[in-house]
Amino acid sequence: MDEEDELPLLTAVSSSARQLYLLLRCINFAEKAHVQINEGGLQFSVDEASVMEGSAFISKDLFTTYTFRAPAPQRPSQREIGDSDDEEDEDPDETLPTFQISLPALLETLQIFGLTDTNTSKPPWARDNPASTATGGAFTNNVLGMNNMCRIAYDAPGSPLSIVLTEATIRTTCNLTTYEPAFNEEIPFDRQALALKTIMRGTWLYDAVSELSSTSPEKLTLWARTRGRKPYFALSSSGTLGSARVEFNNTPIRPPPPSNPPADTPPPASNLLETFQLSDPTSTFRASYKFSLIQRAARAMSVATKVSVRVDEQGVLSLQFMIEVEAGKVSFVDFRFVPLVEEDENEGDETQFLGGEGEESDGSVMEDEDERRA
Repeated sequence: MDEEDELPLLTAVSSSARQLYLLLRCINFAEKAHVQINEGGLQFSVDEASVMEGSAFISKDLFTTYTFRAPAPQRPSQREIGDSDDEEDEDPDETLPTFQISLPALLETLQIFGLTDTNTSKPPWARDNPASTATGGAFTNNVLGMNNMCRIAYDAPGSPLSIVLTEATIRTTCNLTTYEPAFNEEIPFDRQALALKTIMRGTWLYDAVSELSSTSPEKLTLWARTRGRKPYFALSSSGTLGSARVEFNNTPIRPPPPSNPPADTPPPASNLLETFQLSDPTSTFRASYKFSLIQRAARAMSVATKVSVRVDEQGVLSLQFMIEVEAGKVSFVDFRFVPLVEEDENEGDETQFLGGEGEESDGSVMEDEDERRA
């Protein structure tokens, strides 16, 4: 046997387990995750009943070292009779290592040494911070700058996924069982035929969904229209306890003046909607989705810097979140949702949008990550 055959297919080392945990917990709504290893990084995907799916791409740039050895193609003797004719038509993605893994077990492994909740606004050394006493107060590794070292290795198809965590002088090795991949077709989304596209801050979408959840709604409806080059976007919910609506428009929002204003000019006003595009600006766009499924993306909304809301001509909703895992490094988490089928009698019940000032945006600093990887 050659020495290259004994080398693992994947060896990746990260200086901190926190960034991996931060991304993977955004899609923690299923028991098993589908994992694909390629030259660019690790792709984790989960789905629910083929009506919702989420994926987190961990780029190799997030690792200090990333070594991937693509498996050698099968020899002719290993192929079945008659397969040689279809050798040229073989999909390259089918030769990439793919498997399933327990997502809750992976998340528990990444936080063996404990991770401070990133949502708390209190520093780890604060006396009234619950995490301070549990992790050692001012002498925690987070405070001292000693992050958890994480090493991921995958030897060969069928082998366990080995994760080695190192903190100070303590080393823990966990071997997670891998399973045969389930080849479920992903929810089709046509990026070339979009009915709606808008980009906003992730926290604004999170606040809107949180407000609408107070009425225990069953569905969430997206409304959009353009009138006089002014974009309007709204989220409405309805359920047994009533209905509610949150509206966004590009009325310029100027930050409050400081107590000691400088001599310089005040900062420019910002728009709620950074980008707004409609395939048919002359009509009102409307699409509804199951609210409980949208809520499962709330964790990604709360930590995302920006979110791209896109709906194709078939009504499939794509939420793409740009998450800053550390200074200067960002990653993307994607969700797709299948729309609800509405009765024709509801078409006449159009939402009345509030007026507002705004101008149409020409572009955005947030690019579509799936377009860059395509």
